[in-house]
Amino acid sequence: MLRVLQSRHPKLMLKRNGICQRSYANKEVVSSADVVIVGGGVAGCNILYQLSKRGVNAVLLERAKITSGTTWHTAGLVWSLRPSDLEIKLLKDSRNVYQSLEGETGEYAGWINNGGLFISRSKARTQEYLRLHTLGKAFGIKSEILEPKEAQKLFPLLDTSVFEMGLYSPEDGTIDPTMVCNVLLKAAKANGGKVYEECPVHDIFYKHNLLGNKEVTGVHTENGFIKTKCVVNCGGAWGPRIARFAGIPALPLIPFKHAYVVSESIPEIRNAPNVRDHDVALYIKVQGETCQIGGYESNPLIMDQLPDNLQFHLYDLNWDIFNVHMQSAASLCPKLATIGIKSTVCGPESFTPDHKPVIGEDPNVYGLYHNCGYNSAGMMFSAGCAIQLAEWIVKGRPNYNMFAFDIRRFTPAQMSRAHWARESSFEAYVKNYSIVFPNDEFLAGRDSSHDALHQELVEDGAIMQSRAGWERPAFFLQGEKVRVQQYDWGGAHDFPRNVDQKYEEILKGEYTFGFSKYHDVIGKEAHACRNAAALFNLSYYGKFYLTGPDAERTAGLAFTAKMKNDNRVMYSLMLNEKGGVEADLTVCVIDGGSGQLHEPIFKGRGYYVVTSGFSANHTLAHLRRVIQKYKLRATITDVTKQICILGIQGPHSQRILQRYTNSGLSNDAFPVNTHRSLHVTKAPYSSENKSYTCRALRVTWSGELGWELHIPSSNAIQVYRALRTASGLTNGGWRALTSLSMEKGYHLWNTDLRTDDNPVEANLAFTCRKNGDYIGNEFVTKAKVEGVTKKYAYFTLDEKIPIYGQEAIYRNGEVVGYLRRGDYAFHLDKPIGVGYVTNKGNKVTLDYLSEGIYEIEVMGKRYKAACYPKSPFDPTGQRLLGNYGDMGMDENIYEPHAGQNERAGGVE
Repeated sequence: MLRVLQSRHPKLMLKRNGICQRSYANKEVVSSADVVIVGGGVAGCNILYQLSKRGVNAVLLERAKITSGTTWHTAGLVWSLRPSDLEIKLLKDSRNVYQSLEGETGEYAGWINNGGLFISRSKARTQEYLRLHTLGKAFGIKSEILEPKEAQKLFPLLDTSVFEMGLYSPEDGTIDPTMVCNVLLKAAKANGGKVYEECPVHDIFYKHNLLGNKEVTGVHTENGFIKTKCVVNCGGAWGPRIARFAGIPALPLIPFKHAYVVSESIPEIRNAPNVRDHDVALYIKVQGETCQIGGYESNPLIMDQLPDNLQFHLYDLNWDIFNVHMQSAASLCPKLATIGIKSTVCGPESFTPDHKPVIGEDPNVYGLYHNCGYNSAGMMFSAGCAIQLAEWIVKGRPNYNMFAFDIRRFTPAQMSRAHWARESSFEAYVKNYSIVFPNDEFLAGRDSSHDALHQELVEDGAIMQSRAGWERPAFFLQGEKVRVQQYDWGGAHDFPRNVDQKYEEILKGEYTFGFSKYHDVIGKEAHACRNAAALFNLSYYGKFYLTGPDAERTAGLAFTAKMKNDNRVMYSLMLNEKGGVEADLTVCVIDGGSGQLHEPIFKGRGYYVVTSGFSANHTLAHLRRVIQKYKLRATITDVTKQICILGIQGPHSQRILQRYTNSGLSNDAFPVNTHRSLHVTKAPYSSENKSYTCRALRVTWSGELGWELHIPSSNAIQVYRALRTASGLTNGGWRALTSLSMEKGYHLWNTDLRTDDNPVEANLAFTCRKNGDYIGNEFVTKAKVEGVTKKYAYFTLDEKIPIYGQEAIYRNGEVVGYLRRGDYAFHLDKPIGVGYVTNKGNKVTLDYLSEGIYEIEVMGKRYKAACYPKSPFDPTGQRLLGNYGDMGMDENIYEPHAGQNERAGGVE
């Protein structure tokens, strides 16, 4: 264990380089500004720098002194590799900013490029590092796989007997927080930016516009009122308090005590790389001949609230909690057990429920942007995020797909539960250095939302997964009844562990980069859908009604598809002003109905919109933004909770469903991609001849014959119980369904279809009408005429190995992209992935795609791959029509029912 010699307050060792003298302290503020930034930490300094570079009249307000909140005591580590393409790009941008500041301003910004070394003690961790190594190649990030002896040459203190490999990234480094903030502000002021220290904000003013939405109008400060339409919340751990000034009751951001210690001099480590030993949640930052040692413990201390007047503040280090890092450090580097500690640092840091920052415009107050919640990684990400946020503010949307960081990823149901934020942030802190397995699930923050069928599905063996707070079935284990237990905090701080840990035990079968323990179970569900019929609970989908006098105008602007009022179900995109895809969804044009949930009463034309539940809040916010921007008289009603969806899909789906309805289901009576009202009986031949009305959509996400039944939640259990009695119908989960959809070639938003993808690049130009003024249409037209520099493609491997996405794509021996998503195609019986192929900035044509020889690199090994512009599974869509000739059947073999061959359908 490390020997404690003394503790000196690190604040005394920091040089502030006179920021206070160069800022406006205790002076009256300007009367107006384009943007007001609240908070003078590294996030605030970076966004002021980026906005001022773009000619924006921006003002930064700091209640005390610059960096006095949490920035001043940060370790300042900046890595290059993360298990996310977005994060790798943001880290690269941050490093570019830090490296360029000295040339721009003439002042050293504190950047030290000493490299970084990841340590692996286990096979699974080695596999994770191999995935990082592979993904880095797709972005030109240099890294090397090192044997323990080679790693020891870089960091002489390492004990080679305790680890099996290292991953070295020479572009990593550290940044001095105070120095970089000084230089950022110097550059910002040179471009017209203004900084006011000792200028607390007392309130954020807003008004309700004619549509009833909130808009920012100004900021009330200690030194005067600033009129503005845009405020950026860079309050860090105080971010929730700033949000409350604008009427936002809760921001999912929790302060924790986070600590590190500074060692005495160790000459051997001068110029050595920084170290991360993820398996024991440890990091070591090299600074000259000393090192900072810290990590993420399993029992961190949550802080209820931070006082307003806290500045340059540290807490006493809790050695009972922190000693685990001392022991880990000594196990990795035995010499550290004999080195004394010069100082300790324990300060507040803010953490979020998914360990990602909170960025972007708040959906509840237009003009209020958040830029906080950096989870002790503000130095790493804030410079790159500031570039995107500046684009967001100036041009309406960022250049990158920022959904993973966007405040809109959290639902109102989640944010209304205070304990959700606390327990989820706690688990995110604890799992910060845990291996990121593709199919892992969080234990905290569960059951924010579940549909009316939840208990029925659990009784039938559903193993749940969580998406956007919704519980949905991942797969089914027959005979099991597995409930997700209330979070027990891992037994930390004297919380008793759950007696029932069955769900946690099942998750252990997912802790692999190989095939899941439940691979065959998922395969059986997928085969059931392809060869017979499967029943999927799709109730977590977002479901909205768009109505009002300007509903048609709203649809024309927001939706790329041409809306036809002939019972069509239209697959459409929503684009941003840059032509990027903000959502994909289905839209039904409807008229006012009987007054039931699936047939509401309204005047004029309305639209029933269905989208992914994972991004439903994002979709809803985007639609409302269109209404706000164009001042339209339209209303969006969210009926997600009020309507359940059961999808019955597969070759036998028509035969099975026909037994429960007297409506025609043939291609003539009920064509593909249409919708209608349908009566479903409680059970065939039942003595209780009760029926339930629902809206049926003849669409599937599996690529098979099938229907979605949109049922009022009050009747969903009865309909589900009736269908479950059908012979030959198998319950299927989302793991099977996402595999089926990829095999068919359908897109999944936020992975293979994102806000930085143009529909032409994504092979979705067919969803965009030729004539119309939908948002982003000029970029679609330009891409159609001029061609694109990246193109969506499918890849299959003959080797039966798991792929999950983030694997590098090689064409003729050169990296041309990476897989956005990977899965196993059970019908094709081979791995399948999708990604965008590039051509060094040149156009990508079908000839270019077809003429290449392709390989996919998986954990450092390349495998031959076949490339397809469209999925090889049922490319002409015959199965959607019920044409299963190869199975000796088609949609006309079933016994005729009333009206089955009449387009008008049967008796309704």
